[in-house]
Amino acid sequence: MKIGIIGAGSLGLLFASYLSRVFNVTLYTRSEEQARSIEKNGIILKKDNNETQAFVDAFPVTKWDGTEDLTFIAVKGYQLDEIIERINSLSLTPKKLLFLQNGMAHIKLLESLKGPQVYIGSVEHGAYRENAYTVSHNGEGVTNVAVFRGDNFVLKELTALVPCEFPIVIKDDFYEMLVNKLIANAVINPLTAILGVKNGELIKNEFYFQTVVRLFDEISILLNLDKPEPHFKKIIEICNKTADNRSSMLKDIEANRKTEVEAILGFLLEKARSGSMNAPLVESLYFLIKGKELKFGDFR
Repeated sequence: MKIGIIGAGSLGLLFASYLSRVFNVTLYTRSEEQARSIEKNGIILKKDNNETQAFVDAFPVTKWDGTEDLTFIAVKGYQLDEIIERINSLSLTPKKLLFLQNGMAHIKLLESLKGPQVYIGSVEHGAYRENAYTVSHNGEGVTNVAVFRGDNFVLKELTALVPCEFPIVIKDDFYEMLVNKLIANAVINPLTAILGVKNGELIKNEFYFQTVVRLFDEISILLNLDKPEPHFKKIIEICNKTADNRSSMLKDIEANRKTEVEAILGFLLEKARSGSMNAPLVESLYFLIKGKELKFGDFR
């Protein structure tokens, strides 16, 4: 199976490194410079004080033509408009596409997408890109995938062949799968980004934890959760398991980059408005993150 990966941030590098062990992988980067750097140095994967090197073909995204058997879209949610425009402008419809964005705002975008085979993924791994070709795998998890449109034949082939240390699991319902991830992201990401703390501090600090409880309660109402307890336990589990990790939103703030707040809290605010519900904590955190972004000026 030929695999394409669009996006060479932390997730793109992580997936390219592991999947290249069993598949023919081509990585598509934002710049020609990064593509050349990856071609020259390979992808360096750091994990548990060890380093491995994987060599893949790398080209700027302008070279992608959608001919791979499966293409992973590993860009940030706010970069999807440009990618989807390119997909829909191709002369040949891409064979199969798998989207790996945080939040749930991208669901609407995918409805306008050309192509009969579209999948959605939810990534539980923690990864940090150190430079153009080096990624640190600092939190092990699984990648959940589900059908958005089409059949699951290629997903079955993918999950059967991926390395055992990088599992991919098929889920029946993409919406439920995304909601499960959204809840944790909506609590952990904005709070750590505003407070400037690692994930574990949210449950270690008793006052921060009270905010976690209140924010979760508000999100539970917005999403009309039937059984909120398992979701809350999952948040605690993630904070414990990734106690020394910085959330992706905190890393974006620290690096003066645009965050995925629209895909996460923005989606919840839209749910609140459509249901005529109040969401004061979600709204306040949304405005605070947007205020942080405003200070950056031009995003890098």
